[in-house]
Amino acid sequence: MIDFTSENIADFEFANGAILPLRDDFVNERTTRKPAGAMAAISRLAIAREANYCGGRLMTSTAKQFFSEWLNGLGRGTLLCREILTSLCTVKPAWHDVLYQMYSIGVKSTSVVTITGAFTGMVLCAQTYFQFHKVKMDTATLAVVSVGMGSELGPVLTGLMVAGRVGAAIAAELGTMRVTEQIDALRTLATHPVDYLVVPRFLAMLLVMPLLTAGSIVVGIFAAFIVGTQLLGIDPTYLWYNMIHYTDMGDMMTGLIKTFIFGAIIAIVACDKGLNCLEGAEGVGRATTEAMVYSSITILISNFFLTLVLNRLLT
Repeated sequence: MIDFTSENIADFEFANGAILPLRDDFVNERTTRKPAGAMAAISRLAIAREANYCGGRLMTSTAKQFFSEWLNGLGRGTLLCREILTSLCTVKPAWHDVLYQMYSIGVKSTSVVTITGAFTGMVLCAQTYFQFHKVKMDTATLAVVSVGMGSELGPVLTGLMVAGRVGAAIAAELGTMRVTEQIDALRTLATHPVDYLVVPRFLAMLLVMPLLTAGSIVVGIFAAFIVGTQLLGIDPTYLWYNMIHYTDMGDMMTGLIKTFIFGAIIAIVACDKGLNCLEGAEGVGRATTEAMVYSSITILISNFFLTLVLNRLLT
């Protein structure tokens, strides 16, 4: 006799007109089953926790890899500086190679540096005039341009332009030589790659960077003078007098000293990336990009500290 009371009616099912008792395991599963919404929420929470854990590990490993690569690059650059100094003290440079590199680095970069300096001076003159005109200081415009171009904008922008053009070219050239095993061939001929490849480029960079920077500064100031007198209507006599009066020799010396350091940075970073690039076209392309980016970042960072130190020493 089957009891159909309200307490046990849920333990039976109806199939084809027959009343069959439910299995014990099905009754236990149904009584312990959680709602579908709760199960979905628990699943989403577990997935989110797993994603956060994996994301945190990925960020940590990426930071460690970046820091490790940065330390390795710093160590390689230091060792390369030591090898360059050793080569300069023990081996006579091949001056015909140095002259060729001076032509490749300096003469071919003149147009880029000149255009950059001219338009930088013009836009700096215009922006300075727009602000100084409000307080009736129009004739001091060229003084700001000369100080800014001489100590900061001239060397920094020249360094960035040379890093983008020459630094990438040096890294690509040396990287291609490494991939095609030409550097290994130099070692088999008892020729040190630093003596034959790095030192001429390093010396050429040190010699041409001050010349390029000086040209950029002169062109920038002259272009600013033309804009100030012809387009903005500033009196040329007082404009020139204030520039000479407020521009100190220490400002120009600061810019020229910076150019030597920026040139050394570009040469060392580019040669290091080229000599240690990975195999294949992808490795050469990555070395070229890293040479330009790392040189530019290093120039911008070192410029801040050089400004503080040189301003203390030269004033």
